[in-house]
Amino acid sequence: MDAKALWQRYQEWLYFHEGLGLYLDVSRMRFDDAFVNSLLPKFDKAFTDMAELEKGAIANPDENRMVGHYWLRNPDLAPTPELTQEIVQTLEQIEAFAEKIQTGAIHPPKANRFTDIISIGIGGSALGPEFVAEALAPEFPPLKIHFIDNTDPAGIDRILTHLRNHLASTLVLVISKSGGTPEPRNGMIEVKKAYAGQNLNFAQYAVAITSADSNLDKIAKAEGWLATFPMYDWVGGRTSELSSVGLVPAALQGIDIRAMLEGAKEMDDATRVPDLKKNPAALLALSWYYSGNGKGEKDMVVLPYKDSLLLFSRYLQQLVMESLGKEKDLDGNTVYQGIAVYGNKGSTDQHAYVQQLREGVPNFFATLIEVLEDRNGPSPEIDPGVTSGDYLSGFLLGTRQALYENQRDSITVTIPQVNARTVGALIALYERTVGLYASLVNINAYHQPGVEAGKKAAAVILDLQTKVVGLLQKEKTALSLEQIAEKIGANDQVEAIYKILRHLQANQRGVVFQGNLGQPSSLKVSLG
Repeated sequence: MDAKALWQRYQEWLYFHEGLGLYLDVSRMRFDDAFVNSLLPKFDKAFTDMAELEKGAIANPDENRMVGHYWLRNPDLAPTPELTQEIVQTLEQIEAFAEKIQTGAIHPPKANRFTDIISIGIGGSALGPEFVAEALAPEFPPLKIHFIDNTDPAGIDRILTHLRNHLASTLVLVISKSGGTPEPRNGMIEVKKAYAGQNLNFAQYAVAITSADSNLDKIAKAEGWLATFPMYDWVGGRTSELSSVGLVPAALQGIDIRAMLEGAKEMDDATRVPDLKKNPAALLALSWYYSGNGKGEKDMVVLPYKDSLLLFSRYLQQLVMESLGKEKDLDGNTVYQGIAVYGNKGSTDQHAYVQQLREGVPNFFATLIEVLEDRNGPSPEIDPGVTSGDYLSGFLLGTRQALYENQRDSITVTIPQVNARTVGALIALYERTVGLYASLVNINAYHQPGVEAGKKAAAVILDLQTKVVGLLQKEKTALSLEQIAEKIGANDQVEAIYKILRHLQANQRGVVFQGNLGQPSSLKVSLG
């Protein structure tokens, strides 16, 4: 396509949202009119599906749950007056709590103010808050946030060591819908012990963000924690950033949560329009479907050209891959759907993998995130008439062109600046895109059976460990791995037993190996 035709295509497919100053350019996705027309009936159904979802239809049949994250930024849409009131009141409570913490009206026993936050969560209870903190937290926030988002002991130690002289002024957020998810539960127990080690009453530093009457809710109330905020069963983890999960830590850092919600609401309004070319989420869903042939055959590479959006691709990984990565469609057919997402930031990663994107395996489409404002204030010239921001813009536009010249598709999302409204809008844009795309490919975007299977498998391993250790505590002589497996009735789990024991031995848990470590079948095992 020559330059004039490309310019015409750009104008034909350019979407602009005046209120948000957001542009969406899908002109470098090489679909044609026949392809678009073939998908219009699917989009009509997708728009209807989304409307039903927002009215409160059961969208997660596995757990008999509605999906209502859209109500969080427009409570009047909630299906009952009680839900509307609860959403409004929760937001007011979050703002009031954050103000009391920041002014010192609520303060720790041994300090005038809280200075830091430890946020303990996993998955959607960590990825969203981490992305927003990186994108929007002021340079000198009223409270500085630190995340424990894994059950890695060394990672937990790193945070606690960093804060060892500040625990007495550190607020702890424990974020878990059930209160039983292992990673946040483990983090809470370890942090609680660290506070006890400094003779600090953990309850006077702790806040729970959880479901009503969950295990965590009961603990928080029994121990008299500072506050609890609700997690709703109709908000999934990957769409929870604009619920208490994300709003509590954001408000505490001084981020304008009302502006985030307003940006999301504006985008929700735009993505309800049942007209493909006037709906940015529909345009994204169209592009995803085209690139992957409706089967996720190509990966999504996300390159935000702004340091503060570094974690956007990591946030999108969960939102897209957990929502769309499904074995079965809604009719029970095996379909193996999904779109793999990876990326980091431009222009850093042009030096890392754009060589392959342009000339290697053509198994991807790119999403370039452009921010028009370079910085807050004027920029010095690097070369005559040229600033650092001009270089960054040049790298983005050059990459887009270089990819297109080699038959590599790309999407460009442009925002005026990184602020609370535009970040809220980006979150809402991709949440809606996932919903529309899921309808196009006939899958359920709102359950995650694979995640639950992984949790159950981990529980089986831990149960196996308990049995192995119990056996070795009773035995007087060293046993082979096969003997251990036979005695506990797990003959098909010899490899797992070996790896459990190897881990325990490496961590000085009393396991003693006799034999050749390179030949597991030769080993004899006992407890020292």
